[in-house]
Amino acid sequence: MSKISPELLSVLRCPVTGSPLVQDGEDLVTTAAGPAGAKLRYAIEDGIPLLLPPELLPAATVAPAFQHDGGQPDSGQPDPGSRHTAG
Repeated sequence: MSKISPELLSVLRCPVTGSPLVQDGEDLVTTAAGPAGAKLRYAIEDGIPLLLPPELLPAATVAPAFQHDGGQPDSGQPDPGSRHTAG
């Protein structure tokens, strides 16, 4: 079971209700009911909370990983157009 640290849980919020989340097994659960009147559940995969609204989760799980990063495969190299500078 992936245990989310208390420090991380203290800052995480549900993207739908804005309520705090509590861990229940392998899920995070809202402390307030969602629009349909039930508490919302978010999976934890490899220790990472998947905080996508339920209607967006299917699209995110079928998209190739590179589509989650601006549509470009990650070459492992810094983006030459990036404004970030070492420093």
